[in-house]
Amino acid sequence: MTAFWTRRSLIAAAPALAVTAALGSARAATKTIRVGYQKYGTFLLLKARGNLERKLEPLGFGVTWTEFPGGPQLLEALNVGALDFGITGEAPPIFAQAAGAPLVYVANEPAAPLSEAILVRKDSPLQSVAELKGKKVGLNKGSNVHYLLVKALEKAGLAYGDIQTVFLTPSDARAAFEHGDIDAWVIWDPFQAAAEIAVEARQLANGEGLVANRQFYLGERSFTEANPAAIDAVLAAINEIDQWAKDHVDEAAKELAPAVGIPAPVLKLALGRQSWNVQPITAETVAAQQQIADTFHKLGLIPKAIKIADALRPGVTL
Repeated sequence: MTAFWTRRSLIAAAPALAVTAALGSARAATKTIRVGYQKYGTFLLLKARGNLERKLEPLGFGVTWTEFPGGPQLLEALNVGALDFGITGEAPPIFAQAAGAPLVYVANEPAAPLSEAILVRKDSPLQSVAELKGKKVGLNKGSNVHYLLVKALEKAGLAYGDIQTVFLTPSDARAAFEHGDIDAWVIWDPFQAAAEIAVEARQLANGEGLVANRQFYLGERSFTEANPAAIDAVLAAINEIDQWAKDHVDEAAKELAPAVGIPAPVLKLALGRQSWNVQPITAETVAAQQQIADTFHKLGLIPKAIKIADALRPGVTL
């Protein structure tokens, strides 16, 4: 093949080039799914590797990604129409549903109770959850750890009002924790693992025996109803990357480290406590979520009672 095109050859090739351009345009994404993620987990691997884009391209979808500091912030974006799909823990969708957000539960990951904990500094005199009475406890409001705190206090014989809650994002809470501005920090991985390794934070309690700590895949209702094939493709892509990460924890930790800004050994600890495998919503899962919702309503943390079953993906049968 020559290294250049003559004017005559360009003219002769014009019809073919036009057809090629048209075909390329037809294959180009005509719709977009807006995905929300947090700075951790397999969504970061999906984003970096382009797996999701490849799954959705045959369906005519492109992907836009937006990072959020936590589940509550992610679902607020969904509530105002800025997001189509995302992942959060158990508590955020309950707060969001109570606020009228048009979300639906699409699927979930298995329980991972060790992936969240109540931490204190290594030199703290506090040795039990019962000793948190009157103390300042930092957490991200409406996040998964909110329910862990409630259940841990309950087990220790304390009421929610017996402590001083200080609502902080993970980054702000880490600074407050290290400076002694809060007495305890309720947090999830990888921030939990980072604090345990970097500053030798101690666990007063984790989720084991208290909470399931599931991760939920959530869709905006109208988008999910209108695009079931796209949602199924997203779940398939997630499950594929889940299985790879489960079998390659060391590699996953090294790959995630630059994006998360946390050393690979810390991420390896966190990934070792994570659960894997996309699962369908079941009656048991709905009942567990309903118990959390009822608890939050009883404590006045959400303004009204809700029914989790009202927020299931269309077609889900229990």
